[in-house]
Formats: sequence, C-alpha cells, structure tokens
Amino acid sequence: MNRFERRPVSAGEAEVEFLDGEFRIVRPGAYVRCAVTGAPIPLDDLRYWNVDLQEAYATPEIKLQKLGLKLTKP
Repeated sequence: MNRFERRPVSAGEAEVEFLDGEFRIVRPGAYVRCAVTGAPIPLDDLRYWNVDLQEAYATPEIKLQKLGLKLTKP
C-alpha cells in the first residue's frame, strides 16, 4: 500500500464526536452504538444524537424516551 491509497474502513465500532448538525469521526469504523438500546447504528444511518451527552440514538422515539418524553400522535 502506498501513501495515496486509502486504508479499508474497520468493520468495528467507530469513535465519533457529536457536533451541532454534524459529527466528526475520531476513530474510523462501521457503526456506533445506541446509548439506550446498545444496538449498532451504521454511520450512514446515524441521524439522532445529543451533543451535550455525546450519545447516539437509533430512532427519534428512543431519543425522546431517553429525555423522558412521549411521542404524541395527532
């Protein structure tokens, strides 16, 4: 491998820094874990997180559950 070739992305867990509206990959990997369920979330599917707690969530319902709120349906 020369210095211009990219190394393959690890299939393991990534380390991510959650920012406002985006995230920064600190250690490459394929997924992060949901802070509530522990389920793996592929980085391509990561949409919900808490910047203050630096936690990822698999779904918006799980994020609301973590915050102690309930989703009300119209």
